[in-house]
Amino acid sequence: MSSVAVLTQESFNEHRSGLVAEQAGDEEAPAYKDAFPPLPEKAASPEGTQEPVNAWTSKIRPLKSSVITQVFHVPLEERKYKDINQFGEGDQAKVCVDIMHKTGAHLELSMAKDQGLSIMVSGKLDAVMKARKEIVSRLQTQASATVAIPKEHHRFVIGKNGEKLQELELKTATKIQIPRPDDPSNHIKISGTKEGLEKAKHEILLISAEQDKRAVERVNIDKVFHPFITGAYNKLVADMMQETGARINVPPPSVNKTEIVITGEKEQVALAVAMIKKIYEGKQKNATTIAVEVKKSQHKYVIGPKGNTLQEILEKTGVSVEIPPPDSNSETVILRGEPDRLGQALTEVYAKANSYTVSSVVAPSWLHRFIIGKKGQNLAKITQQMPKVHIEFTEGEDKITLEGPTKDMQMVQSQMEAIVTDLVSRMDYMEISVDPRFHRHLIGKGGANINRIKDLHKVSVRIPPDNEKSHLIRIEGDPQGVQEASKELLELASRMENERTKDLIIEQRFHRAIIGQKGEKIKDVRDKFPEVIINFPDPAAKSDIVQLRGPRNEVEKCSKFMAKMVADMVYLKVFSHKLFLSMIDFPIFKQFHKNIIGKGGANIKKIREETNTRIDLPAENSNSEMIVITGKKENCEVARVRILAIQKELANITEMEVSIPSKLHNSLIGSKGRFVRSIMEECGGVHIHFPTEGSGIDTVTIRGPAEEVEKAKKQLLSLAQDKQTKSHTAELKAKPEYHKFLIGKGGGNIRKVRDSTGARIIFPTPDDEDQELITVVGTEEAVREAQKELTELIKSLDNVVEDVMNVDPKHHRYFVARRGQVLRDIADEYGGVMVSFPRSGANSDKVTLKGAKDCVEAAKKRMLEIIEDLDAQVTMECVIPQKFHRSIMGPKGSRIQGITRDHNVQIKFPERVDGPAKGGPAVQENGEANGEVPVVEEAVAPADPTAPRKCDIIVLSGRKERCEAAVEALKALVPVTTEVEVPFELHRYIIGQKGSGIRKMMDEFEVNIQVPAPELQSDIISITGLANHLDRAKEGLLERVKELTAEQEDRSLRSFKLTITVDPKYHPKIIGRKGAIITNIRTEHDVNIQFPDKNDDNQDQITITGYEHKATAAKDAIQAIVDELEEMISEDITLDARVHARIIGARGKGIRKIMDEFKVDLRFPQPGAADPNQVFVTGRPELVDEAIDHLLNLEEEYMADVNENESKITYMKPAGDRGASSMDEGGRERGSSKGFVVREAPWQTGSEKAPDMSSSEDFPSFGAPVAATNKASPWGPKRF
Repeated sequence: MSSVAVLTQESFNEHRSGLVAEQAGDEEAPAYKDAFPPLPEKAASPEGTQEPVNAWTSKIRPLKSSVITQVFHVPLEERKYKDINQFGEGDQAKVCVDIMHKTGAHLELSMAKDQGLSIMVSGKLDAVMKARKEIVSRLQTQASATVAIPKEHHRFVIGKNGEKLQELELKTATKIQIPRPDDPSNHIKISGTKEGLEKAKHEILLISAEQDKRAVERVNIDKVFHPFITGAYNKLVADMMQETGARINVPPPSVNKTEIVITGEKEQVALAVAMIKKIYEGKQKNATTIAVEVKKSQHKYVIGPKGNTLQEILEKTGVSVEIPPPDSNSETVILRGEPDRLGQALTEVYAKANSYTVSSVVAPSWLHRFIIGKKGQNLAKITQQMPKVHIEFTEGEDKITLEGPTKDMQMVQSQMEAIVTDLVSRMDYMEISVDPRFHRHLIGKGGANINRIKDLHKVSVRIPPDNEKSHLIRIEGDPQGVQEASKELLELASRMENERTKDLIIEQRFHRAIIGQKGEKIKDVRDKFPEVIINFPDPAAKSDIVQLRGPRNEVEKCSKFMAKMVADMVYLKVFSHKLFLSMIDFPIFKQFHKNIIGKGGANIKKIREETNTRIDLPAENSNSEMIVITGKKENCEVARVRILAIQKELANITEMEVSIPSKLHNSLIGSKGRFVRSIMEECGGVHIHFPTEGSGIDTVTIRGPAEEVEKAKKQLLSLAQDKQTKSHTAELKAKPEYHKFLIGKGGGNIRKVRDSTGARIIFPTPDDEDQELITVVGTEEAVREAQKELTELIKSLDNVVEDVMNVDPKHHRYFVARRGQVLRDIADEYGGVMVSFPRSGANSDKVTLKGAKDCVEAAKKRMLEIIEDLDAQVTMECVIPQKFHRSIMGPKGSRIQGITRDHNVQIKFPERVDGPAKGGPAVQENGEANGEVPVVEEAVAPADPTAPRKCDIIVLSGRKERCEAAVEALKALVPVTTEVEVPFELHRYIIGQKGSGIRKMMDEFEVNIQVPAPELQSDIISITGLANHLDRAKEGLLERVKELTAEQEDRSLRSFKLTITVDPKYHPKIIGRKGAIITNIRTEHDVNIQFPDKNDDNQDQITITGYEHKATAAKDAIQAIVDELEEMISEDITLDARVHARIIGARGKGIRKIMDEFKVDLRFPQPGAADPNQVFVTGRPELVDEAIDHLLNLEEEYMADVNENESKITYMKPAGDRGASSMDEGGRERGSSKGFVVREAPWQTGSEKAPDMSSSEDFPSFGAPVAATNKASPWGPKRF
């Protein structure tokens, strides 16, 4: 026998081509067992032999897939989205995508013949279950039903933490709503599919039925009998629960409830209730009580730890001991039980109460921690020997409480007293007062300082935490160590009082460069200023603040040094990166810097933003007037011009140019600018600008007040003339404290020397290294004369004398107030003269002056002038309403400081009173207001209503004429109010978003603008400010109104509406693909075009909004499109359906090309159309004809291919005709194939035969019984 088996497509092709037939003669056919190896056996054969190992029997570990697949079916009537045309797209597809994203499961949709929806869900089990729930709720219409079960069963449906309810909802794909506990309803609402509803109802009813079998019983038993129900250590109630199988819940002693709850099967509950009642009735009948008095402090010993002692007495005697609650003052203890057992129980109670005693040991509270020892080591020695003794330390009390068994107490007390006696004899303490702000410095970084002191002196130091704000530091330990530690701490604190802390603002990007690699650069700075501590912020904090701390002078020097380092880095950084930026610096008078900055930095910020430059101003406490601008050269120049314009506007600043030969410029500037700086300082701080060195320009620019500019010009030309003729320079030295005296008040002394000799004298600036060097410049003779006069003056200053003057004691306080500021000023001005006033309390008027003779005389003269001023001093009142005081003071009191300085007067403002203003609702003068007694400051008659209030009176002290001038200056600062009429509808635009508009105007004009509340509907806006600011603010506000009015008019013109009627069928054409056409019209004509919504009644109305002429133009553009569309025609042609796909092309590429080329629209029939060959062509008549011709040509071309392919198919051999001969690809006849031949097949062996297909034994039906047989099958062992 032979057999043919087809294995793969490749082998089949080989048979067709005759290759196998050729090889069959050469190669031997494979054996059947090699070609078809048998499947492995799970169990051993009856004979106990194992089959040979082969390809099928190799041991492969079975892998259980974690991914499952389930199919859900949604019938047509339950589908939420029934639009068949939108299958695979639209809302239904979006929902499916959302479910896949949300659950992680994979969904595949298919449509059944009955239009039902089949959804195959693949993924992990929990993802599939979640997806199923989402599918049911979002793709399937929902039904709802209610099921009623007893209210007490609801909690079993919910389960612990709601787990049962969640499981039920997931299992049935429903939403189950259970009424709240306070809702009396017993109906549970279920929503979901019909199938899910039935499943959920069934599950809920099953749970309820299960609970119906259980019972709950509540028995009220007096609280005093509960111990007899529970028994000692709850043994009795546990035995009852074990015996009956019911659960018995007895409330604990701390809960004041009498109800005992029994739950379980009905029979079990009934048995447990009977047992409980029997115990209760027996005890109620037989038990008696006795009451005894036990000290309240001993109650806890009777109770024992966790109530164990009470349980012990109950177990031994069967008597319950009732202790009053801790918050009760009662000392009565009640014993309840059988009469014959009460005596034994009473003995136990007294024994337990007296088993412990309490005593105390006197010990100062500051010694407590020494008694305890480090980590409780000292106490541990005692408590290990006597573990039952409790030792208690109370903070702030000078005693230690001991509590424990009576037999152990005496030994513990004697040990504690011995420890206390020893510590008192060798320990001491001291408290010192140190300002809390120095505490952290005393502690040091990481406690370094305080730990060193502790270790060195063997003491304990307690520094109070910051939140206590205490001055006291406590030192405890050895008496000598305490003394030494306190001395060292006080010295440290004293040193810190003379220290100063300064915050230096340095951009964080420079910190690393200042510190240097491995800290080498900052080490050099610290070596240069060893007394200054420099702290950089943590890089993570992103802070720019570098803190300097140390002696005042050293901190200032270090601050200047580091500021210079940063300035150099900025300069280098700009040019090293080749950013092509320019940097210009120019002087601006110091008094105008705040105006350039503006309120809140508004002006400087605006200039920076508009010119795209960086502008750096010197620090407020710096004497520098130079402003540095960095940026592009043209931008820097624009910024400079704008800053100079601000200065020019604020002051009478003039600019003058002087021609001086460029070869003299360096000599006029002097070393480090000393010569030119002396002229600038002498002439009221004018600015002198020399051209760049090497430029060859002779022009020197002088800028400043007109008079000072003229003065500087004369000195500059005079100095230049001296330099051109014969210039000579000499140097001499004098102590820095003499310089001010040599210069004199307002430069009077030095001017005399210069006028008499004609020489220029230049003093060092604070930045110069040699602070003693004085330079004299001029002709040789003039220099010699000036040097001679100055030398005599300096010599006289070195001649120290002492003089005495009389000063009335009433004036002493003026000189020594504010830490002697007046005396320090006199010393600075008059060569360091020392002025000593008598001690406070000494009744003396003698004041001692010590210093150079001329300086002493000048200082004495100045002090007499001050005394004369004080004697002539008057006090004057200026009445200004309190509400204006803050405005008069100015930011940080700057305005009032200016008046005080300019007029040399003292100004005192009254205390602020927050009461009602004059004319407002005030407290009644006589009687009570609002039922309260008014507080009267002074028991005087009612004040004159016309008299000013105390809080409005500003007091000025000084010379009369100066006070009068100061009063006028104060009144000039009183803000005035003006009103501007602005239409109400513009108010919100003036205010701006979140008040930004009005805030900007207030900052710009330095006024306060008050807009009335909306409910007032008022047109009046109030402007309050200084008189000279009001006009500018009013002009600015009116200008803003003009702008807003213009905008409003423009908005009105832009809101013109126009409608055009267009047939809705043309709307898609007007919109265009992806809105391209309508967007183009909107952009071109700057209009808004609105198409009707789906629900609008007028579906043919298109609304155009914009300027009238633009709206009309847009309408014309739309109408032109409509006219063009109306000219179009639509024709249908018949194209064979078999060529449609070829014409459409891949992804519609072919049809789009035809539509674009002929400017027509093509519509092919949908699947299932009545006429599958009908195609519609829409467009202009001539274009439609051309497109039709083109389509028909394509059809003819494509049909030729179709016919050719069909004719080929007719000549091909049918798939099932195996007997017929076939042709190869060249048309030659192929030889017949023998098929796939195997050797030693089962049916080829002696007794075997091929299986009979009609036999039910060889091919049994599913579910049919099969007779057992030992006969081996040709297909291998049978497995059924």
